[in-house]
Amino acid sequence: MEGQIRKIVGKKGTSWSVSIFLGRDAKGKRQFHYKTVKGTKAKAQAYCRKKLRELDTTGTLFEPTDLTLDKYLDKWLEAAAKPKLTPLTFQHYKDILDRYVRPVFGEMKLCRIQTLDVQKLYSEMQERGLSARIVRYTHAVLSSSFKMAIKWQLLQQNPCANAELPRKERSEMQAMTPEQAAKFLTEAQSDRFGVLFNVAVIAGLRPSEYFGLQWKDIDFNSGVLTVQRTLAWLRDGTWYFGEPKTSRSRRSIPLPQEIIDLLREHKRVQAEERIKAAKTYENRDLVFANSQGNPLMLHNLTVRHFRPILKRAGLPQTFRIYDLRHTCASLLLAAGENPKVVAERLGHSSVTITLDTYSHVLPTMQRSASDKLANMLFSKAVS
Repeated sequence: MEGQIRKIVGKKGTSWSVSIFLGRDAKGKRQFHYKTVKGTKAKAQAYCRKKLRELDTTGTLFEPTDLTLDKYLDKWLEAAAKPKLTPLTFQHYKDILDRYVRPVFGEMKLCRIQTLDVQKLYSEMQERGLSARIVRYTHAVLSSSFKMAIKWQLLQQNPCANAELPRKERSEMQAMTPEQAAKFLTEAQSDRFGVLFNVAVIAGLRPSEYFGLQWKDIDFNSGVLTVQRTLAWLRDGTWYFGEPKTSRSRRSIPLPQEIIDLLREHKRVQAEERIKAAKTYENRDLVFANSQGNPLMLHNLTVRHFRPILKRAGLPQTFRIYDLRHTCASLLLAAGENPKVVAERLGHSSVTITLDTYSHVLPTMQRSASDKLANMLFSKAVS
């Protein structure tokens, strides 16, 4: 590679023009890197040598940007993140950056942020009592933004790359016992959304999945429910239909006849509500909707329906609606169902996720496996 230095004499003093030959483009045109260096010739020569080494080592030249992290993140969110993310995930990205990153070094220049700064941020978050999950999520978002800065040739290295992260925490998960689940569903019979809770336990759906169910997703003849979309709420009170979490989340689940009968009755009652509400009813074909046909909100469903059912059933108030999904998986695994079948029912991307999440059920399964082997191998010998 070649570099040339040319003296420039101007009204403000002497400066030096550094030009470095970069090669030829696809059309054969010669490409150069130019930089004006103020001060002595030695300073210009040092700059030229540094850039030649950089070009020889990395194959590219990097010029520090004056962008602050705040301004860069604004550009990254709008140009790179927003087109790829769902509205809800985009909101989560923005919230994480606004809450934890921007207040700490948002005013720093992007090119000045070092791994030490990032490590200090993570340490301070932990000292404030924030969970490992929040710290690791912040890292994922921030690191993603820096990776794009490298692609845009605004950074040479990712300051997040060598930062140490807190160890993943095993999330606390609750599942009802068969007796508890039976009590819960018995008390749910008198609730407006009793059928919803039955579907949650039997089908193991995520809340966003049963909120997004439409009547066209229920095949009453074959007794099959199909998950084709999710429903998500944003902080501004708007909602949208989104894609299922993973490709495996788009799935069909056979339902027992008891649930199909409950859904038929639920549809009949909903039709009466629609007629009663007349023009004020928003017919969105939702299986589970409020009295005006609008989507349900998780908080309202929890406070007005789920917790009162728990109380009437004498069950711990620590159970969450999401634990109905855990209950479905735990009961199936404890009953000896094939983990792959359970994974498919839950819409997990792999059976490994299912086994890792519900490892508390494995000891019981291992005991059952040992008993089955003993029966096969030793019962005949004894007789």
